[in-house]
Amino acid sequence: MKIAIVKLSSLGDIVHAMVALQFIKARLPDVEIDWVVEKRFAEVLNHQPDITNLVTVDLQALKADKTKVFGEIRRLRKYASRHYDLVIDAQGLLKSSLTARLLGKRVSGFDADSAREKAASWFYHIKVAYPYHANTIDRNATVLTEPLGIRISREDILAKKPFLFFHDADPRIPFYCSKNRKNIIFVIGSTWESRVYPHDKLVKIAQALQQNCLVIWGNEKERRQAEWLCEQSDLIQIVPKLDLNNLKALMARADLVIGNDTGPTHMAWGLNRPSITIFGPTPVNRVYETDINKTVKSASEVNPYKLDKNDFSIRSLNEGLIINLAESLLSQAADPDWVKPSVQSQPASRTHSANSHTLDELEQSLVDVDWEEFFLR
Repeated sequence: MKIAIVKLSSLGDIVHAMVALQFIKARLPDVEIDWVVEKRFAEVLNHQPDITNLVTVDLQALKADKTKVFGEIRRLRKYASRHYDLVIDAQGLLKSSLTARLLGKRVSGFDADSAREKAASWFYHIKVAYPYHANTIDRNATVLTEPLGIRISREDILAKKPFLFFHDADPRIPFYCSKNRKNIIFVIGSTWESRVYPHDKLVKIAQALQQNCLVIWGNEKERRQAEWLCEQSDLIQIVPKLDLNNLKALMARADLVIGNDTGPTHMAWGLNRPSITIFGPTPVNRVYETDINKTVKSASEVNPYKLDKNDFSIRSLNEGLIINLAESLLSQAADPDWVKPSVQSQPASRTHSANSHTLDELEQSLVDVDWEEFFLR
């Protein structure tokens, strides 16, 4: 059996969906799984032994040149020649459902009441009902497994094996980690300013914990902020800019990750590393709380159907709450259960041009689509 999973973005959403892979392979060991993802997020999926092929698209490039959409269509048409038995859209957007439909004739995804964009369900043959406001991880697990006749329980997910893998990590990474202190990673950025926990409070957390605090960053603004943090405390140091492969390698060494509701923080959960995720204007049910993965939420009420980017309540969260949680997690001093895998090269996929009348019709119908509306949001 061959299936394709369409989950294009974002980093945290991809991580939350990846947990389903180990359960699919456990129940269907012979299944071949390809994953379609935005090029800039592909590395988080790389070296995952349950994935047969990574199929990358570059819809981001359409912002600069919308005519490139036809190149993306041709690329997907080639992968359609793998003749997938099922294509699963785990995103629930019109652009992801169109992508899924280009890949295969039998497509599944969320029903109209469950999808982020109701119109996405028009392209599905199998429709999965799961409330949009429900836990994000449960939603992803259900939409990926129910069409395959598999059911994953909460207990299954709580007992998951770590599922993020890296290969050939930067040899400098161990030198940033301390042998005498606990290694804490601060994730200081996010897509919205209102999701960012105040940096002066992170300094207070570092001073209270007296451990080795490493700050990761992804752009120049965050780099400057990371440098400011380092200037405030000798316990804080900035690490070089890391790609996703090396970010996984660093996270795997963490005794604790403290960060905003954003992709790198959620990677700690995927690696079974202790974490504290700080929430302000976003719903806390995006994650699982476990013995080692905790959350702190501001007092504001959140409407999952209409998030308020102007909700800056995260700034009012007392750092003492985070310090107490961190001390409790660090005191557990559990040995890591993550083991670096022996990564073998995946065989290159063999693709041929597809000769599907249905795909030809769909390609022609896409000519008049408003790509800025559907692909660039």
